[in-house]
Amino acid sequence: MSAEATGVLAHHFDNIEQQRSAGRLGMWMFLVTELLFFGGIFSAYAAYRIWYPADFEAGSSQLNVLIATINSFLLLTSSLTITLAIYAVRQGRRQAMLTNLLLTAALGIGFLAFKAVEYSEDFAENLVPGPSFNTSPELWGENVNPYRVQLFFLFYYCMTVIHVIHLAVGIGLVLWLYFRARSGWITPERFHVVEVTSLYWHFVDLMWLFLLPLLYLAGTHTHLHF
Repeated sequence: MSAEATGVLAHHFDNIEQQRSAGRLGMWMFLVTELLFFGGIFSAYAAYRIWYPADFEAGSSQLNVLIATINSFLLLTSSLTITLAIYAVRQGRRQAMLTNLLLTAALGIGFLAFKAVEYSEDFAENLVPGPSFNTSPELWGENVNPYRVQLFFLFYYCMTVIHVIHLAVGIGLVLWLYFRARSGWITPERFHVVEVTSLYWHFVDLMWLFLLPLLYLAGTHTHLHF
């Protein structure tokens, strides 16, 4: 049975391959705009990192690199599971597709849970820019300006919160795919729906791989902690 007869092919496309190509192109165009958005933030961070290296290193040294490492593992694994979901749907293995979609969403939720723990630690240690920020010389030392350290944390929160929002959107999309797949709407002919969503998911994972060295590995970490 043709894609048109099964309702997979939309009326404004000539064939199914054109429809799939249009979906991929649309997502790539969207990701280019996202890249420009993140690129501006990364450029501003890089400039201040060059101007105030000691202050940014001091701020980075207070971040929880253990949680960041765990979250990196979760996201990298989620990239694998969503890729396996694409393979499963193309092979017509519905249960494998459902399992991998659910695992992808669960790994993303795990990332958010660990991030919430990390944020709570930062709040408890008064590492939030503002009047209550910890400016103690015992913490930062004599050669570090605590007010410039706050600039580092301002970048840290802006960049990670934006990433968290993008990841939350990605989790919502994956869960939508899961429930649509359970209803039988996602068939091997509609594998491109999962494929296009995976492009967004991989982009979010890639942004984290840039954030990890920029934020967490910019300073010396003397101990691992939760």
